[in-house]
Amino acid sequence: MRRDVPDMSLRAQPAELPELMDEPCSCEDLRACLRDIGRLNEWLRGYRPTLEWLSQFEDKRAPLRILDVGCGDGETLRRIAQWARKRKIDVRLIGLDLNAETIGIAKELTSADSGIEFLSVDVFAYEPAVPVDLIVSTLFTHHLSDEEIVRYLRWMERHARLGWFVNDLSRAEVPYRLLRLFTRAMRLHRIVQHDGPASIARAFRRDDWLRYCSAAGLGSRDYSILSYTPARLCVSRMKLP
Repeated sequence: MRRDVPDMSLRAQPAELPELMDEPCSCEDLRACLRDIGRLNEWLRGYRPTLEWLSQFEDKRAPLRILDVGCGDGETLRRIAQWARKRKIDVRLIGLDLNAETIGIAKELTSADSGIEFLSVDVFAYEPAVPVDLIVSTLFTHHLSDEEIVRYLRWMERHARLGWFVNDLSRAEVPYRLLRLFTRAMRLHRIVQHDGPASIARAFRRDDWLRYCSAAGLGSRDYSILSYTPARLCVSRMKLP
C-alpha cells in the first residue's frame, strides 16, 4: 500500500523536497502566502516560544540589539517591538531576508515609526556594523541543508553577544497529517497547503539538533533544546556575561 506521508525517520533535505515558497512566484502570491503563514503562526501560537525566551533579558538596561534572520513579512519583529513597548525595554530591531520582494512587503506592513530596519541580504554575507546582542529566527532553519545549519550556528555564535534562539518545527507523522488537513480545511493559499506539510518533513528531531550543535563546536551544556505544543522544537543559547 502506498504511503501518503514521507518517511519521517530522516529529515528531508530542501533539495529533495522543495517548498514552492523557495521558488520564484508573483508578488501577489508571495503576499498571500506570507499573510497565511502569519495566520498559521497566530493560530498555532508560533510566536510564543521566541517571546518567552526574550523575557530572560527584560532587566537589561542598555538598548538590546535584536536581529531576526529570515524575517519574512516582519511579523515576529513587530511582536517583539510590541513586547518591548509594554515592558519599556529599549530595543534596536533588524530583520534580514534574502528575498527583496519579501523585505518590500515587510516594510509595507510595518509602521514607519516602529524603528525596525529591514535588509535584503544573504545572512552569511552580513556583517553587523554594530555588535548584535540577540539573534532569533522563526521557521528559517528548515529551509537550510544540514551543512548550512551547522554554518548558521557558527555564524550566530560569532555574532550574538548574549545569545540566540532558533524557533522551528518538529518532525513527526501526526503533525504532518494534521497540518495538511488544517491548511486545506481553512482554505489557505495553495502554496501554503503544499509547503506547510513539506516544512514538517524538512523539520527536526532532538537528535538532529544534538548533531548540528556538536558539529558547530558547541558543548552539551552550551544550549537547550525545548519542545512546545503544537509541533515546535526550539534551540536556546545563553552566553554567560
